[in-house]
Amino acid sequence: QVQLVESGGGLVQAGGSLRLSCAASGRTFSRYAMGWFRQVPGKEREFVAAISWNGGSVSYADSVRGRFTISRDNAKNTLYLQMSSLKPEDTAVYYCALDTSAIGRRADEYDHWGRGTQVTVSS
Repeated sequence: QVQLVESGGGLVQAGGSLRLSCAASGRTFSRYAMGWFRQVPGKEREFVAAISWNGGSVSYADSVRGRFTISRDNAKNTLYLQMSSLKPEDTAVYYCALDTSAIGRRADEYDHWGRGTQVTVSS
């Protein structure tokens, strides 16, 4: 089994920045693609960003491209999401996920999920 634990969420004003972290344990983190998703109540989980096992390939949702940066440190078994120029519409619970197959943009492609961390952006 793999355990994923997100941290770094909080309350920030519009235009501010946050960095989310996702600590992985229980599996060889460096072998797998990872992703960030977000969800607001009443809506489906939304793709944010994904990164290949070695960081050589990344993918972003159009809504965050140019503002968010996904990265990973395989030596530390940690995934990151640097979020800048935050907007109120970025408010959501953010989840990290592990994909045992390949980098993907759909939630059903991911096998393991963290519990999420709340990000709230005030206007």
